[in-house]
Amino acid sequence: MRLLIVSAYFDSHRGGIEIVAGQLAREFSRAGEDVVWLASGTECSASHAACGRAPVPVFNGIERALGIPFPIPAPAALATIRREVAAADVVMLHDSLYPTNIAAFLVARWLGKPVAITQHIGNVPYRNPILRCLMQVMTHLVTRAMLAAADQVVFISRITARAFAGVRYRRPPRLIFNGVNADIFRPPASACERQTARRQFGLPPDRPVALFVGRFVEKKGLHILQRAAQLGGGVTWAFAGWGKLDPRQWGLPNVRVFSGLSEASLVPLYWASDVFVLPSTGEGFPLVLQEAMACGLPAVCGAETAEADDRLAPLLHAIPVGDFDETAKHLLSAVHETIAEHRANRTEQIRAWYSWSHAMQLYLDLFGEMTRERVAARGAAASRVLSTAGMDR
Repeated sequence: MRLLIVSAYFDSHRGGIEIVAGQLAREFSRAGEDVVWLASGTECSASHAACGRAPVPVFNGIERALGIPFPIPAPAALATIRREVAAADVVMLHDSLYPTNIAAFLVARWLGKPVAITQHIGNVPYRNPILRCLMQVMTHLVTRAMLAAADQVVFISRITARAFAGVRYRRPPRLIFNGVNADIFRPPASACERQTARRQFGLPPDRPVALFVGRFVEKKGLHILQRAAQLGGGVTWAFAGWGKLDPRQWGLPNVRVFSGLSEASLVPLYWASDVFVLPSTGEGFPLVLQEAMACGLPAVCGAETAEADDRLAPLLHAIPVGDFDETAKHLLSAVHETIAEHRANRTEQIRAWYSWSHAMQLYLDLFGEMTRERVAARGAAASRVLSTAGMDR
């Protein structure tokens, strides 16, 4: 089977959706599938060398200006999209609203190719009323229409599935959780390994460390974390990521920022920390939350995020995300409460529940069903045409 995976960016962009797309591309390739990954022009990481790549030129000025990832394909990209869709047996889109994904979806519909959409997020509640309204309109007019027309929809969390509960799907949607690389994300083997990690990042040995990992953008709760860091001077707040809302600009002595970390280089920072914090909104199931917990970290997150998987509730400290100042106070209180928790009490559950190889196999089973249904539908249509022609004679 030739599988075309389409995402807004390659995983060098370091966002959660493209990291998931890359992990699945690698799993499909290992399973012997013919995989091509189409995304905007930045190359994907060397770990995906076995996967075919189809970079397309885009304009990425919206992200540079507003911090919102929204690459717009150049006219030359359309030829690449058409060529790759035409060569594919199944087209797998990661999310709906990105212009590249919309273009691939329309070409696939035109060429009669089966389309699966993995929907990661619902409606992002931006604080800016114009952006919030625009997101709501686009979600209603574009995302819901694409989900209704897709051959198969997959949700990565119960939160996202509930956001689109009213859509009339062609086939019942499926819930497939993202995996965690258990070979990389694991707890520290000893207290010595954890102390070494602290020294590696220059973190104080005698103060608690709260860690955030992700893009520095509004929906991740950076404004809340800024206020919590101001209130919680006794805690060192570590940030690993990048974006317009750079914590370096806050001028706080208890804030540390680390750039350029991913997977294996990120693991020691998980080990060096005492609690993981993610007061985000409008997300499905952030991959970094699974990774942090696989490394043994207790986690504080928004109440909405905690509903991604019912099994997670006993393992998380969920806080209401609403009023800016009150949420920061809730976060700080939760950080102090969770810091004393035992680090390894959640690792085995996370490793057992979330497996990339298991997710890959569930997708392959779905793709097999989709292609068989498409072949059967074409056969039935051909039979009707022949039958009609026979009656005409």
